[in-house]
Amino acid sequence: MHTVLSIAGSDSSGGAGIQADLKTITCLGEYGMTVITALTAQNTMGVEGVEAVSVQMVRSQMDAVFSDIRPEAVKLGMIATPDIMEAVCEKLKEYRAENIVVDPVMAATSGSSLMENRTVRTLKEKLIPMADIITPNILEAEVLSGIKIHGKEDMIKAAEVIADYGKDAVLIKGGHLEESADDLLYKNGKAVWFSGKRFDNPNTHGTGCTLSSAIATFLAKGCSMEESVEKAKAYVAGAIKANLDLGKGRGPLKHNYKI
Repeated sequence: MHTVLSIAGSDSSGGAGIQADLKTITCLGEYGMTVITALTAQNTMGVEGVEAVSVQMVRSQMDAVFSDIRPEAVKLGMIATPDIMEAVCEKLKEYRAENIVVDPVMAATSGSSLMENRTVRTLKEKLIPMADIITPNILEAEVLSGIKIHGKEDMIKAAEVIADYGKDAVLIKGGHLEESADDLLYKNGKAVWFSGKRFDNPNTHGTGCTLSSAIATFLAKGCSMEESVEKAKAYVAGAIKANLDLGKGRGPLKHNYKI
């Protein structure tokens, strides 16, 4: 069994964050572990509160995991403060973590902000250069690149800017595009497109978390980057297509649709 670590915030409604990551890793047949960076009071309608975990507790969680059950891949999601992000970077470097997938969670599906401006700067300067792949959506890619994205050509331009931070691969998710839902994998200066189908289902809470943790899981299994992205997208598509309908707002995916 392969091991995958999720470093992210907790979602009390179970649809995103740590909870979505553990469900994804488990449903894909592997063993998930966690480092919780923040507690959130949220549901399908929005985020009511965020409380960051202490920096020392984040360090202790990482020490506990890496010193016992070493992860073969690491997925990073919501990291609320720059101090926590710096501590995470230090520990990833100390333990020489591999297969690092960064999902730059700047806002919840509902639109609620989950990341401070100073944290965005730390993300650009310290965390992104350590990652094997970063998986921003259109809005996050705009923030990271400073480029307004209207179509596929803009996605490529934004990916080029983000790649200049010193990363191996950038996956810009095209779900917010009007013309298509195609995703762009920009790797080693080359653009690879993954076609995406829109489903008539508004329940997409936790989609980004699920995709990034699925990519990490397939990387842990030994799949290539391109294969990991393709398999992860197929898994997410199935979880959306299953049409789970919970909550009064944007509901969660059905992670266990194959079971």
